[in-house]
Amino acid sequence: MEDIFVARVMSTSIHTVTPDTLVEDAAQEMLENGIGSVIVVDEENHLEGILTTTDFVEIVAEQKPKDQTPVSKYMTTAVVTTTAQESIRDVADAMIEHGFHHTPVVDEDEGVIGMITTSDLAGYISRVQSPSPAE
Repeated sequence: MEDIFVARVMSTSIHTVTPDTLVEDAAQEMLENGIGSVIVVDEENHLEGILTTTDFVEIVAEQKPKDQTPVSKYMTTAVVTTTAQESIRDVADAMIEHGFHHTPVVDEDEGVIGMITTSDLAGYISRVQSPSPAE
């Protein structure tokens, strides 16, 4: 199988902020653009860091004073799910179509039985695709 290089699949539509951008402004940028991260660059556009949705989990967890807002205020209630018997291609297509990174796996009798993520799909591809021999 032929190697597929990063340039073929990478996104070139990136959003950047500077190190002194307020986290609230970075969060607004992410929400308005439906993205999961912003790249932090200096005035010459050199990489300084990255701020992701995972970082915001830490920001909220470490906030002082603690916020007393219940999850129900922000949770998504129209959750797209899959089943354990669904094709991973179909799940990947749905995740791309909806911009999701997590899809709960449900069973009609047992309820929620798992979660499939973009990391799970990337790991599967990494294991299935064998690297080409070194030249």
